[in-house]
Amino acid sequence: MTKILIVGAGGRMGRRIAALAIESELFDVVGAVEFAGSDVIGKDIGELAGVGTFGVEVTDNIDHLSADNWPDVAIDFSLPEGTMHWAPICRQKGIAMVIGTTGLTESQQAEIADSSSSVPIVFAGNYSMGINLLTKIIAQAAKTLGEDYDVEVSEVHHRFKKDAPSGTAIMLAKAACEGLGSEYGEVVTHGRGGHQPRKPGEIGMHALRLGDTVGEHSVYFGNLGETITFSHSAHTRDTFVRGALRAITWVVGKKPGLYNMCDVLGL
Repeated sequence: MTKILIVGAGGRMGRRIAALAIESELFDVVGAVEFAGSDVIGKDIGELAGVGTFGVEVTDNIDHLSADNWPDVAIDFSLPEGTMHWAPICRQKGIAMVIGTTGLTESQQAEIADSSSSVPIVFAGNYSMGINLLTKIIAQAAKTLGEDYDVEVSEVHHRFKKDAPSGTAIMLAKAACEGLGSEYGEVVTHGRGGHQPRKPGEIGMHALRLGDTVGEHSVYFGNLGETITFSHSAHTRDTFVRGALRAITWVVGKKPGLYNMCDVLGL
């Protein structure tokens, strides 16, 4: 069984990762960590996940783990500060990583890429198999339709999500840029206001925050006379967890390097 360390164990995703990993009986959860001072420190990860006592307590370090219980992979769906704390530790200790944290700056992403020179890291803005297939479709659609079609990206998430636009929306916009041969940083416009027409070649990005919405993404291609819409709706966070668990199985034994979910799925 693959031994895993759950980073951000007290979060919504961390708890679901623990629940599905434990229930699957394909993974051995050997550690669960949170930031120092978290109110879940000392609690049993199984009880936090709602699957009963498991025998692994949440800690703020991994110094207590023995060689027999050393993690093969750390799975991290925490916050940027958590990821940037644990990535160097995993690099130093030779632990592969599956990272789903969003809202990372370009410099933070560069640090992750640097860490991947020593350990294999899967880093993706979304672990849904459907979304990753959609990114390939969007790139092909953009290439086929060309610059005559306007491109807009919209995303809807729950009111508690801190980063906007979502990592998934950025993935989709970058896929459109790939197909069009444009640079993300040069063409993306976040929202609109004022009294100016749409600029040729721009990609509009729109973020909504509503109630407990898990995740909805749409990419629109519009020309005079027609609109083509590609959409994806996530009904439960378990969609992302199952993809991340698949990534864990895939990354074990891989050479150091920075991988994404398309690599995992062979797309």
